[in-house]
Amino acid sequence: MSRITPASVDAYIKDLMPPRDPVLAEMEALASRNQIPIVGPVVGSLLYQMATLTGASRIFELGSAIGYSTVWLARALRPGGKIYYTDGDKRNAALADDFLKRAGVRERVEILVGDALTSFESVSGEFDLIFNDVDKEGYPEVYHKAAGRVRVGGLFIADNVLWSGRVVDPSETGADTEGIRQFNRMLSRDARFQTTILPLRDGVALALRLSI
Repeated sequence: MSRITPASVDAYIKDLMPPRDPVLAEMEALASRNQIPIVGPVVGSLLYQMATLTGASRIFELGSAIGYSTVWLARALRPGGKIYYTDGDKRNAALADDFLKRAGVRERVEILVGDALTSFESVSGEFDLIFNDVDKEGYPEVYHKAAGRVRVGGLFIADNVLWSGRVVDPSETGADTEGIRQFNRMLSRDARFQTTILPLRDGVALALRLSI
């Protein structure tokens, strides 16, 4: 799905991606048929790279749907590492459980069903990487509750931060758009982080925690 870059550029970037394995390919096909929101292969690859670069052994994912991004992140974990999957839909969690087993990463994943932030608050400690992909009006609350739990040297990543370009349209005043705008402002102004927004797919915020 091209949201920020021209469709031709988006297709060019995606076409450069190596073929995905059968499990990821099946997940992409299911998401396309049923209009299930997933990050797609380009952002999935970016998540894998970021988790690998940080040497992540503890990841929390807020909003996981059928577990597509979970597979990418779980495959990047250091040996013995864990990622927490969250989704409010038991059907999504059941699909994710099956996909994660077939992808060979189920033992690295703890599946939590229910409100993502409630699940987040039930798990203690810091994380090497936190990935935010909940309902967009909830982004500010995610910032308030999650930013401080990224370890120094870790990453806080959020998807959909350009929201099909609606973030720059003054006529767009819906709760989702305003939530993303507020999140982007707060994270970009947080001196603990160095934040870059990448105009990739629907916009990805990458924030490196520099200090306490």
